[in-house]
Amino acid sequence: PIVPEGVVTPVPVMSKPVIDVAAGLILKPDGALLLGQRPADKPWPGWWELPGGKIEAGETVLQALARELKEELDIEVTQATPWVTYVHEYPKNIVRLAFCKVTGWNGVPTGLEGQSLAWVDPNAPIEVGPLLPATEPPLRWLRLPSQYLITGIQHPGNLETYLIQLKKALDRGVRLVQFREPEWASSDHANTLYPAFQQVLNICRAAGAQCLVNSTHPKAWWTEGDGVHLRAQDIHDFERSVLPKPHLCGASVHNNTELALAQNINADFVVIGHVCPTPSHPGESVMGWRQFATLAGQAGRPVFAIGGQTEKTYITAQEHGAHGIAAIRGLLPA
Repeated sequence: PIVPEGVVTPVPVMSKPVIDVAAGLILKPDGALLLGQRPADKPWPGWWELPGGKIEAGETVLQALARELKEELDIEVTQATPWVTYVHEYPKNIVRLAFCKVTGWNGVPTGLEGQSLAWVDPNAPIEVGPLLPATEPPLRWLRLPSQYLITGIQHPGNLETYLIQLKKALDRGVRLVQFREPEWASSDHANTLYPAFQQVLNICRAAGAQCLVNSTHPKAWWTEGDGVHLRAQDIHDFERSVLPKPHLCGASVHNNTELALAQNINADFVVIGHVCPTPSHPGESVMGWRQFATLAGQAGRPVFAIGGQTEKTYITAQEHGAHGIAAIRGLLPA
């Protein structure tokens, strides 16, 4: 793992014991996810959960996960990446769960502790249950697309060409788009921006993609689309009640202070950067992958990497704890 050792999510100061757990989202190529039912001799018997267990002293997260999955399921992990570290408070303790995606293994998962197993579709109603409370958030996060395209049309004269590129990107699998046009909004052509937004939204809807609206644009647009993406300077004044469910709220963060604000408003995901140099912010300093991984490990929700990202950087982003990548140019067809 490239994520720095010792990166953990802070937990509230309480008298309850804190248990560190490595949990695996074992995923087939078709997206099917493995769940296990807790045996009768363990707490919460009969409830369903993600396989995994306690992190022992001296173990990294991925080492603990590999050991637990061998002991529980008799499989050998060959490919796993960190994902989200999430803190959940139970009546008797606090569990800090380091969720990891497991996409490669040897062997056939077998319930060595007598537990039942089930492959489920996280994009459909889960057919087994009840689910442990801490298992529900990652199942919801899995539905979030891994590619986040941000528009960069800038001028009405570019719209026709951009819409062609957008359709191609959607045809290639992009399912999450952010409408973000600050230059256009502040220009003499601002009155043409709303019709352009409607065209982008309609193209996204036709492709089954979600379209969020950057917070620089009117609030009425946020609910017409599928939610809002907050600029860092807008997080503090945001009230979650303005968004109906299931509208999404994303937020751009660059440091611990902004991340804490995003956590306070319960943002569904955060975008962290800029990680690498990018043409849209020439000359600006970048944080690099190590600082990104530190912030991602503290986010407690899915994280997108931004700044110099393309489909070629997706694996690197995953290795540093990213759910996916966000880009203006990097996700458009050449």
